[in-house]
Amino acid sequence: MFKRLVREAADLVWIPRLAISQGYDALLNLMDKRENKKKILSQTSLKEERLYPRPQLERDYFFSLDGIWKFAPKSGSKYPVIFSKKIKVPYPPESEASLFEGECGTSFWYEKRFTVPANFEGKNVILHFGAVDQVCKVYINKKFAGKHEGGYLPFSFDITKYLTDGENEIAVYVKDDLNIKYPYGKQTKHPEGMWYTPVSGIWQSVWLEAVGEKYVKNFICRYDGENVEFDIDGTADEYEIKIFDAQINHKESEVIKNITLPKGKSRVYIDDIKLWTPEKPYLYDVVISTPDDKVKSYFALRTVSIEDIGGKERICINNKPYFFHGVLDQGYFCDGIYTPVSDRCFEQDIRYMKKLGFNTIRKHIKVEPARFYYDCDRLGMFVFQDMVNNGEYSYFLNTLLPTFWGQSISDRYTKVKSEIKETFEKHSIATIKYLENFQSIVYYTVFNEGWGQYDSERIVTDLKEVDSSRVYDGASGWYKQLGTDVDSDHFYFHMIKPKRWTRPVIISECGGFTMVIPGHSMFMHKIYGYGHLKGKNSLTERIYNMYNYEVIPNIKKGICGCIYTQLSDVEGEANGLYTYDRAVCKVNKEKMVQLARKIYKEFKKVTDKG
Repeated sequence: MFKRLVREAADLVWIPRLAISQGYDALLNLMDKRENKKKILSQTSLKEERLYPRPQLERDYFFSLDGIWKFAPKSGSKYPVIFSKKIKVPYPPESEASLFEGECGTSFWYEKRFTVPANFEGKNVILHFGAVDQVCKVYINKKFAGKHEGGYLPFSFDITKYLTDGENEIAVYVKDDLNIKYPYGKQTKHPEGMWYTPVSGIWQSVWLEAVGEKYVKNFICRYDGENVEFDIDGTADEYEIKIFDAQINHKESEVIKNITLPKGKSRVYIDDIKLWTPEKPYLYDVVISTPDDKVKSYFALRTVSIEDIGGKERICINNKPYFFHGVLDQGYFCDGIYTPVSDRCFEQDIRYMKKLGFNTIRKHIKVEPARFYYDCDRLGMFVFQDMVNNGEYSYFLNTLLPTFWGQSISDRYTKVKSEIKETFEKHSIATIKYLENFQSIVYYTVFNEGWGQYDSERIVTDLKEVDSSRVYDGASGWYKQLGTDVDSDHFYFHMIKPKRWTRPVIISECGGFTMVIPGHSMFMHKIYGYGHLKGKNSLTERIYNMYNYEVIPNIKKGICGCIYTQLSDVEGEANGLYTYDRAVCKVNKEKMVQLARKIYKEFKKVTDKG
């Protein structure tokens, strides 16, 4: 209680509010929260649409289980006799888009009846989940099929032996009590400020696919600047590979490579290699076949390195220094919270940011469905990907102390429970393996603002052994240790100015200037952000001046990128470039493009001299 009072008091001092009393704000929010949500929902422009959930391994034998499921809220771990409610998958029960009204509790069940498609006959059937938060058990026809822990990564089970002719039943038990052992991101039981509504249960797509005896499990392409390597995992010994130019239609005459490769790693020679960049996001399409299976995939070729350019270390893509002009993206949506109402929303967000001149999105403490990263690959958008934090958050140690007093604290002896450490490292490695083939991802953030941080130097070393083709930010904001690849700083309450920068400099968070748009903000009274602007021109001018007087002059000091907070408003945060419903752009687009051009021009001038 005391910690919460301190936090409330600090909020009142630091952040301008539209109402005088915190208690009055809270009361008004309770009164108008649902009505404001409905107003925002009514303004969502994209129609509901679910696309193939895994673009890097696409099969013809696919059957979606998204849609209406039976639901038993607050039902405990025992299989319920009655499923009294209905819910729309893949939306979390806390969201308006799920159609569920009420409280789901900390343990609950889903049930769905289905008939296996006729063309699946004679094949093995795999059941896929995009993500389920936090712990789940899966039953097919009341027989246990498998268990999964952790709410952000995909998993699957072979359910062939549990299926019967005709109708089948799938049941999913979920337990989610926001156990801090597991990654939980920005979720909290008491949403306010920079903490948001929690999500539970199934929040990504569920689907079936059929595979033969000899099938493809995974495909990875690696490129080191000289050699292209394919790594194929599956149950066959050999795989027929056809590589196409992704920019043209697939015809036999347009195959640029046709080879047969064994399982495992193989070097592949490709004539006239075309490299991936945000300006020209070149993709190669590939079809991988066995006598029993056929999958469509794609790959891109690019390198990431840190090089000395004129006495300053710079992050280079394909040996060329880049300025990473980016935005923070929480990955929250007004209708589905963690889940957008349409998979097209990912593309929409990316295109909106590109039209404002940005080339980078920092995906903040959340792992998205594969479609998001695919859209970044094909549209040309760098991704800075955060690991999802678990463990205890301390307002004093993680926010107050480093913001106003000191940021030089060793994390080698930080007291973190062993089970939390084990879960974090296991989840981080699994995240890297899941995302390895998306070449738009060029940068990983391990810890953010000291939250859950411990022994970061060792962890960065361990993660680089899994994938060394990206830049690693061991500690975004503060409490930097040896071993990190960058100097990563946050600036909200202070001007951006040079520190003792010795590595490539990333301003990994800054800005966050607040502007409320009536009719498009979830809350009108209890607003979180930094400063308060009135009108599009004043907000644009504030952003422009920050970059013009604080970022651009310090590019010569080593700044390689700057991440503005943030892409859109999120619940009580009104510091987005777009409103929460993405209906209103809050800045002057032409002025933002002019700013981007000025940033890129200055960076080119500085690095060309090098």
